[in-house]
Amino acid sequence: MNKITNGLKDFPKHLNISTISAGTIAAIFGCTGPALIIIGGAADGGLTHEQTISWLFAVYFFGGLIGIYLALKYRQPIAGAYSIPGAVLVASALPQFSLNEIAGAYFVAGVIVLILGITRTIGKIMDWIPVPIVMGMIVGAMIRFGTGIITSIEQLPFIAGAAVLIYLLSVRFIKILPPILTSFFVSVILVAVTNQFQFQNTESSFVIPQILIPSFNLDAIISVSLPLALLVIGAENAQATGVLMAQSYKPPVNVMTILSGIGGMVTSFFGGHNANIAGPMTAICASDEAGENKDGRYAAVVVNGILFSSFGLLAGIVVPFVTALPSALVSTVAGLAMISVLVNSLQTAFSDTKFQIGAFFALVIGMSGVSFFNISSPFWALVGGVIVSLIIEHNHFNFKSKNDKRSQLSEKTEPFASEFS
Repeated sequence: MNKITNGLKDFPKHLNISTISAGTIAAIFGCTGPALIIIGGAADGGLTHEQTISWLFAVYFFGGLIGIYLALKYRQPIAGAYSIPGAVLVASALPQFSLNEIAGAYFVAGVIVLILGITRTIGKIMDWIPVPIVMGMIVGAMIRFGTGIITSIEQLPFIAGAAVLIYLLSVRFIKILPPILTSFFVSVILVAVTNQFQFQNTESSFVIPQILIPSFNLDAIISVSLPLALLVIGAENAQATGVLMAQSYKPPVNVMTILSGIGGMVTSFFGGHNANIAGPMTAICASDEAGENKDGRYAAVVVNGILFSSFGLLAGIVVPFVTALPSALVSTVAGLAMISVLVNSLQTAFSDTKFQIGAFFALVIGMSGVSFFNISSPFWALVGGVIVSLIIEHNHFNFKSKNDKRSQLSEKTEPFASEFS
């Protein structure tokens, strides 16, 4: 508790235009396109408006709280949210099971993640995977945000093109405001002037979240629980861990896993598929856009967490307004915010002579977007990169080396009692 108190005490001095803008951009990204995935999936699955809002409440409110807790305790930009590919996974399963059975599958997925965190299994696995392979996965999984800048210009030439141009000119000439903030505000003005807000036919009213009692169906557990647990660990948490490592942080991998497990168990009682560490939002809050002082970037996550939790509480009212921004503009701004993360990850992945082939395969598998057994590409990028290196770069593995770069980046070994104190 002392660490959280100290984090709160120092929070005001790190709250500046850079951390506020990065946290806000991350929240806008998380509350627009991903929210529409949940809304669309809920509609296809036959959920009522109240059940849909309850789902949104669970993942945003508790996801925001996870980010705030970790940011204040560890003073690292570790954002909380939910698994976006997980939302796609469960949406496809909704027509096959009752909502209570789906909630039971969510709960079991949370238990699986919690056990892997308590036993320190994930920390040991991440500590063993070579850093270049992790960085290759990060670039492959997140390069879509970079390419999204270009495809958005094709979709919305004037708005997206203006956003990129303003960003570049701001980097070159404006030093007072963060370039991403200038780009976003001017672009929103252009959207308003050209009347391109995209309001959905969605009801706007305050809705009290509904509490569900999970029931357990073996088919639902096999179809949803196992792949969802792997998505939380191998996609979201692994991406966030890699991003933080690329920015020279020492992420508390096991604690991140434990909280992701607890988050998944809690959200199941509201019909939410999980609350866990967020890869893309962590990338935005950990980027150079959050300020030069890396020790203060955790404030961006606190801002993001407050906005996320507020969005969850008021989802029934604010969804039509937040999702009105053109998706092409959101994609452009998110891509611009992640430039430094992608560049740093690329440099780390290929600056050394070791594990380059494994890192390359991790990169291309992540870029491919493949999905096997309903598990998305970031997980398979890590698996494929390690297998390739074990086959043709086996001499690069040195598990006992004290100078291994991972030992400088992974969390310190300490009792869980002290980690949560």
